[in-house]
Amino acid sequence: MSASSTSRKRPDRMTLDDFPPGTLPVVPRVDRPSPSMQKVTRAEELRLQLADEIVRGTLAPGAPLDETDIARRFSVSRTPVREALRQLVASGLVEARPHRGAVVAQPSIERLTGMFEAMAELEALCAGLAAERMSAAERHGLEAIHEELRVLSYAGNPDRFHEVNERFHNAIYAGSQNGYIAEITLATRVRVQPFRRAQFRNLGRLAKSQAEHDRVVVAIMRGDKHGAAAAMRAHIELVRGEYEIYAVSV
Repeated sequence: MSASSTSRKRPDRMTLDDFPPGTLPVVPRVDRPSPSMQKVTRAEELRLQLADEIVRGTLAPGAPLDETDIARRFSVSRTPVREALRQLVASGLVEARPHRGAVVAQPSIERLTGMFEAMAELEALCAGLAAERMSAAERHGLEAIHEELRVLSYAGNPDRFHEVNERFHNAIYAGSQNGYIAEITLATRVRVQPFRRAQFRNLGRLAKSQAEHDRVVVAIMRGDKHGAAAAMRAHIELVRGEYEIYAVSV
């Protein structure tokens, strides 16, 4: 039975298994980083660690972030610390105040809600355009990343899942074939990223995220612009809900 006939009979239950065999490339083990994978910079590691502490509340709003203290704490020079703080300022988690140095910021509930609403609409726009415009090679690439995430959803490694999840969304932005929209969407995600990353620690969240992604991917493979946009919008709205659950628990 062809994929098209299957989709007509079971449109609400279609999964990637309904597509012709051989369309998914062989994916190596992804439950641990590949030796050939580009290493994360020390500044990026520091940014992620500090972002986690801010989101968890370990670093309270208004707390000073002294470069020398942070460098001493993590046994690094001040150069990666300075870069990490610069990135955190760009994300909105840190404020750079004249003559006072960097301090922890925390967006209000209203501000965070607005950020997620914008994120949902921008990602929905990208997904809808990707359903119309993605090339065959880009679709195969998206399927491959989606398969990596499937494996990782069983491995239970939220940090590794987050890394590949970034690639998943990037592939959809690129697939929109609109560089300006992709640029705006990525800039918004940078601001929301620490909160999106935190929700992966919720029990069972990796499997749920994978199922949400599956609906997005299936719609894109069908060329269903409205379905892809709706699935992505629902996914980001659920991400916001999961972050709120996480925020209450910490």
